[in-house]
Amino acid sequence: MTHVIAVANQKGGVGKTTTAVNLAASLAAMRRRVLLVDLDAQGNATMGVGVDKARLGTSMRDVLVAAADVRDAVHELTALKFSLLPANADMTEAEIKLRDQAGGDFALKNALANVAERYDYVILDCPPALSKLTVNALVAADGVLIPMQCEYYALEGLSALHDTIQKIRRVINPRLEIEGLLRTMFDPRNNLSNDVSAQLLLHFPDKVYRTVIPRNVRLAEAPSHGLPVMIYDAQSSGARAYLALAGEMLRRHDGGQLRLD
Repeated sequence: MTHVIAVANQKGGVGKTTTAVNLAASLAAMRRRVLLVDLDAQGNATMGVGVDKARLGTSMRDVLVAAADVRDAVHELTALKFSLLPANADMTEAEIKLRDQAGGDFALKNALANVAERYDYVILDCPPALSKLTVNALVAADGVLIPMQCEYYALEGLSALHDTIQKIRRVINPRLEIEGLLRTMFDPRNNLSNDVSAQLLLHFPDKVYRTVIPRNVRLAEAPSHGLPVMIYDAQSSGARAYLALAGEMLRRHDGGQLRLD
């Protein structure tokens, strides 16, 4: 069974792309077949795994506007042991075209139907906005993983995203669920962080991951080297945290054991 997971939060700077890249790498390290899909015009996930977004042949833009077969856009990242559907600034054009395209909300779902069975997990890195591309991701996904910093505006942003998820679930995608809430850049010495964390646990007791992603310099450095943190520095606290997240996800889904290479 393929699990399609959208990593989404309309607020930028919460560790969304960091989570998508490092979760993909961690699941791959546990011998799951993984496809990472970059849906952001910034192309940060693409660059974060060492692919030059300025030199793409076929990208997600071409796939979404039906100008190319999705299979022609997949990059096999042999060294990282997972696959990538890359993106760059051309995604802005896709966003515009999908607004006017009949069935535009289903473009990603239809494209992934041709390759999803090859993978155990498809991880969708969404733009930092509730845009047409994010809607495509929510229509295609089984679950939404929401990275969030434990700060003052976090709960307000979560409420808006939760309302969008519920609307899409009612109208288009009845199987869509909140996969989990992930506390990122967490500093236990900060009273506000602890207060917001407590609120999350109170209101979403079954959805908050036990795993917490700490503030970690190695996590911040890894993208500039085009590597997930577990390749850049496997002993760092950030690498260990994302491996723990992947393990927690596998246990939630199927009781999967950690099969590290």
